Amino acid sequence: MPVTLITGAAGFIGFHLAGRLLSQGETVVGFDNINDYYDPALKHSRLELLSKYPNFTFVKGDLADRSAVDRLFSEYRPQSAVHLAAQAGVRYSIDNPQVYIDSNITGTFNILEACRNFPVGHLVYASSSSVYGNQEKTPFSISDNVDNPVSLYAATKKSNELMAYTYSHLYKIPSTGLRFFTVYGPYGRPDMAYFNFTRSILEGRTIQVYGNGDMYRDFTYIDDIVQGILAVLSRPPQPDSKGVSHKLYNIGNNNPERLEDFISILENHLCRKAVREYLPMQPGDVYQTYADVDGLIDDFGFKPNTSLDSGLKKFTDWYKEYYNIT
Repeated sequence: MPVTLITGAAGFIGFHLAGRLLSQGETVVGFDNINDYYDPALKHSRLELLSKYPNFTFVKGDLADRSAVDRLFSEYRPQSAVHLAAQAGVRYSIDNPQVYIDSNITGTFNILEACRNFPVGHLVYASSSSVYGNQEKTPFSISDNVDNPVSLYAATKKSNELMAYTYSHLYKIPSTGLRFFTVYGPYGRPDMAYFNFTRSILEGRTIQVYGNGDMYRDFTYIDDIVQGILAVLSRPPQPDSKGVSHKLYNIGNNNPERLEDFISILENHLCRKAVREYLPMQPGDVYQTYADVDGLIDDFGFKPNTSLDSGLKKFTDWYKEYYNIT
């Protein structure tokens, strides 16, 4: 049975992707270090759900540990690898830059070396909309210049794209990079704004609204993201005119929403009013994200179909059930 390796399997996107593959009868090996960037209890809850599938194997390890990554590939010989593990967060990278180098740069290098030494049929890896920086042109297109990152996190993700392209060129590794836009949904990351807003609104605490509520984000529901990843995973890129099998895609909703409107929808589903504190944008933040997803539409027929209202309803229902809130 072909094996799909998912790094970051205890993370938000990795958990949902693994669950979908497992439910379809696929064999999945998950790899994660279960760090404490946010509450590990949520990561353990995700893994507990995945462990109910007999075709799931979990290996705890650190991406920065070259020998651990090599052992992983040597033992399980994955046919496909989805590299989602990374140190996330724009603001955290300002105060803790070293962990981004260890995880996002060294860790991705170790994955690429393993794909070189234990060849895979397709490597799909996570990039980010953060690579676009503060550019004013919208929507953000794969053809846009992304040489001016405004956070170290963004710089590491741009570096990952360059590294993957080089390995595809030198070692013929079919690779696809996905620039994720703001992903939300059940079992999401507690460090993200929508999760914090929900917690604070329910507890009657003030929420901090950066950019004075006038920032725009291309919010994308997790089920749509998983559907896009699965479509890409099933079809490795063909060699281009230079013989390089590497592609980049934006994966987002193609419909940016104003932060203030986002909060209003949350209030409706929580049946509570938010107490707002309006603040200017923080260093490293960008005013707007807006995905041009024509590439995914043309190549895979990808089109997100979950409205923000529907997606936030599913998230808030999950949140109240998970945290026993009546």
